[in-house]
Amino acid sequence: GPGDPELLTLKALRLLQSADVILYDRLVGEDILTLARRDAVRLYVGKAKADHAVPQEEIEQRLIEFARAGKIVVRLKGGDPFVFGRGGEEFDAVKTAGIPVFVTPGVTAATGCAASAGMALTHRGLSQAVTFITGHARDDGDPDLDWRALATLGHTLVVYMGVGKADAIARNLIGNGRAGSTPVAIIEKGTTANEKILNGNLSDLG
Repeated sequence: GPGDPELLTLKALRLLQSADVILYDRLVGEDILTLARRDAVRLYVGKAKADHAVPQEEIEQRLIEFARAGKIVVRLKGGDPFVFGRGGEEFDAVKTAGIPVFVTPGVTAATGCAASAGMALTHRGLSQAVTFITGHARDDGDPDLDWRALATLGHTLVVYMGVGKADAIARNLIGNGRAGSTPVAIIEKGTTANEKILNGNLSDLG
């Protein structure tokens, strides 16, 4: 989820308190880890741009090895692991290894951050739909998206991992017909005590 430990589901809390091993990401705060069983092994396997603490293949292998050793393993991921994340790859790797695995969904980052900021993602008379896109691209290029379609949809766009490409996102949307006066908001560390919200227009996004 978006980060507030009180937004964990009851099921997620129960699983944290029953885990033998927890592999956690950069977006998981210490206040969430303190809710885990005290004697659980905690392994940091986080990723930041161009800085992967543990390669993806090694994360998957560790999940498999701990499970085969008879451990109850929790893969704790912040944000939305199944939206522009590697959750699906990890799930498939463990399942392919013949290990019982399941996903416990939580509050999504997009809806959680928007609600915390008091911003509806859809609103009657303003926006009848919402589209999630990623600002991340291979080799540090511009995101390979259908900018013309996105610019003409006329509804809410939620951009994950978009800070580094904010200028390119604005340029591509405006260049394909989206008004520069379109309101935008950037939400950092949403739902947490350190939440920061910047409001402005698309033309100033960069």
